[in-house]
Amino acid sequence: ARHDFRVGIPDAALFPFETWRRLMARQLRASAMTAAYMDPSGQPELREAVARHIGVSRGVRADATDVLITHGAQQALDLIGRVLLEPGDCVAVEEPGYPPARLLFQSLGARVVPVPVDAEGLDVSALPDDARLVYVTPSHQFPLGIVMSPARRLALLDWARQRDAVVIEDDYDSEFRFGGRPLETLHGLDRSGRVLYVGSFSKVLLPGLRLGFLVAPPSLQRELRLAKQVADSHSQLPAQAVLARFIDTGLLARHLRKTRREYEHRHARLTEGLTRHFGSGLRLLPSVAGLHLCATFARGGARLEKALTGQARAAGVGVEALSPYFAGAPTRHGWVLGYGALTADGIDEGLRRLRASVAGAL
Repeated sequence: ARHDFRVGIPDAALFPFETWRRLMARQLRASAMTAAYMDPSGQPELREAVARHIGVSRGVRADATDVLITHGAQQALDLIGRVLLEPGDCVAVEEPGYPPARLLFQSLGARVVPVPVDAEGLDVSALPDDARLVYVTPSHQFPLGIVMSPARRLALLDWARQRDAVVIEDDYDSEFRFGGRPLETLHGLDRSGRVLYVGSFSKVLLPGLRLGFLVAPPSLQRELRLAKQVADSHSQLPAQAVLARFIDTGLLARHLRKTRREYEHRHARLTEGLTRHFGSGLRLLPSVAGLHLCATFARGGARLEKALTGQARAAGVGVEALSPYFAGAPTRHGWVLGYGALTADGIDEGLRRLRASVAGAL
């Protein structure tokens, strides 16, 4: 599709290629590279830089020793699963939710139970009693965009403490938050060392870099480090060193300010355009962060969703249906619309075509 509203794709045009190339060239000199294998947990400089970055940007209290560098958030989830799960263990995920996480826990032999999300986030009262692990996206629920309420956060931590369960907090796009201070992380509220905090640089920089991280309580650090060593020895060195410099010299903060402004502008254009073109036919879910938003159909269910998504694609507009984000029978129908890969003008044109393609059906 030429007009691509795909979800989770950042804009490569915003990436500072020149600066990155210059820093990378410096790393690829013989003096900077060694023939030895590195610490599986990651470059010490990068672990320190990440700890500082999330301390400032998200209020996450962590030392370099608490940080493990991974190949994106997906590997972080894999390592956690390997360390904590036995085949048959129960893992609770959000419904609708992030399919790659669900599929990963299933591939490790876990019994994955979808738990409904309402206006306040994950419904803690619906959690299965025997869940060993709960996977959540509290700062910007994926894909609905809901922010988990303070009461729900405390309820979830309380539940985990009573059940001796572990919570994975995936803070996947909190850097792109528009207006207002973000709520404190679950990790920051946690007093009993139950929360594993997972982040990624895929949206902030580029998915192709495959760099993410995991903040773990001391009780799990040794096992996670061993799991990382067994998986792939360590993440690639030059990129780790470059990212450390990028954070330390303030370049990441500057890059984030620039991209946040741009994505906020696109978010506003998309919100305003959807309202203008579709009026009350689409209900926009409130969203204050990230690279996508979710709109449900005011009337009509699965058949309408399938038909309209197909018509849009035939007209060259790539929209994603909401249904595939459900593990069970979908309870909402609509679209998840990403704006990372489209300029503001591209959004306008894409929406015009989208409206034309579904002529009068919404």
